[in-house]
Amino acid sequence: MRFEIMRLDDADGTAVDSTVVDAASVNQIVQQAAAIGQRIYIRPADAAAR
Repeated sequence: MRFEIMRLDDADGTAVDSTVVDAASVNQIVQQAAAIGQRIYIRPADAAAR
């Protein structure tokens, strides 16, 4: 399964950029974001994003 991970703006919460990754990469990205206090949004990627 693949997921879209969007980095969110600290001020207003809008998506700044996004990437699509496989399930195995999600934990690493979440850990990195938590370490620096970065806000992210994760959702299943649609077929069009593959």
